[in-house]
Amino acid sequence: MSSQKPKRQSINPSYTQAMYDAYHFSQATRVGDTIWVSGQVGLDAEMKPGKDMEEQARLAFQSLKTILEAAGATMADIVELTTFHTDLRGDMKVFSEVKDAFLPDRYPSWTAVGVTQLAMPQFCIEIRAVAVAGCGAT
Repeated sequence: MSSQKPKRQSINPSYTQAMYDAYHFSQATRVGDTIWVSGQVGLDAEMKPGKDMEEQARLAFQSLKTILEAAGATMADIVELTTFHTDLRGDMKVFSEVKDAFLPDRYPSWTAVGVTQLAMPQFCIEIRAVAVAGCGAT
């Protein structure tokens, strides 16, 4: 039995460096095969929020996918999803359709939380996840 402890690795793709420097948090942290992804919001490449919840959800899931890939995992490796909604009841139908496009099967555990505000007033959705690298391979 090995006495080596797993190492902690911060995951911060180069395009997130400014956020890391300004707000002092990693986009994800990996220890062993487990990856905790910080909340992802619906920003486009120019750092502008999507025009509505559907667009923001797509952008946030795309960001989640990119962060997981940087950590050596895939969307299929997600075991837990937590979403924060400023209009939980109004968002659910459209949000679920976007979620199912990114996670079409082997659904993870999911908690949806209604909140009064997110980091910017334009944000209507934030998505965080826990993944176990390699567990989604069939």
